[in-house]
Amino acid sequence: MTGGSAVRHRRSQGRSVSGGLAVRHRRVEGRSVLRWVTRVGCLVAAAGLWQVLTATDAHLWLRFDRLPGPGEVAARFATQLTTRLYYLDLLQSLIRILTGFALAAVAGITVGVLIARSRSAGDVLLPLLEAVRPIPAIALVPIAILLFPTDEQGIVFITFTAAFFPVMVSTRHAVRALPTLWEDAVRTLGGSRRHVLWNVVLPGTLPGVFGGLSVGMGVAWICVISAEMISGEFGVGYRTWHAYTIVDYPGVIVGMVTIGALGWLTSSVVELVGRRVTRWLPRGEGSGA
Repeated sequence: MTGGSAVRHRRSQGRSVSGGLAVRHRRVEGRSVLRWVTRVGCLVAAAGLWQVLTATDAHLWLRFDRLPGPGEVAARFATQLTTRLYYLDLLQSLIRILTGFALAAVAGITVGVLIARSRSAGDVLLPLLEAVRPIPAIALVPIAILLFPTDEQGIVFITFTAAFFPVMVSTRHAVRALPTLWEDAVRTLGGSRRHVLWNVVLPGTLPGVFGGLSVGMGVAWICVISAEMISGEFGVGYRTWHAYTIVDYPGVIVGMVTIGALGWLTSSVVELVGRRVTRWLPRGEGSGA
């Protein structure tokens, strides 16, 4: 092959590769757009069905004649957005959930690694943890009221307890699932236990840890809302229950929508951070949310 032919051949190969990449990129973009259209379409369809059922006072075993329609809820939501109390409730619930969740994340990861790496620590801590773990966190509300001097501290404690166990259990299993070959290789090369912990154990357990954090965030929202309904003075849960007691059913649904939005937002942040810190993991095409 002459020099000119070789150059033309390389140019042809380059155009072929770039063209293939462009086609692949368009396909990925097309699938992403289709997924978002599907998601939005499902929400619109659900809202439309809700409107039809409430407008026709449908009785399909479930009674929709007393349920407010999307229009009433939207009007109530617009009214609440103009009040200072709505944002105060949002802030109060977010402070409680983030405080309890942050404490649970630190404690859960620390205890999970400790009992997975130390047999003596497991013998001391596991019996107590396994005895308490089956108890629903919301069932601890009376104990929290007795133990803590303020309701605010008790609600944070309930939130902490709810998130702690999913994080701890996921971390413990993730540490135990690590291949022993990794640690043996580092120790053979002269690595200390601390070096193994920071460079092998913690990076290797990140996928499992963030799985536990995501579950813990969801459980924490369930319990903080329930605790606010029982003993709170502010917060989305308290306001939703208060709306029910004064027969403000559109306000109840506004509270439910707000809780769902806050839970989705905080869980999405946890998953986003998890994807960022585990970018080194191999992923299949289109695995993103």
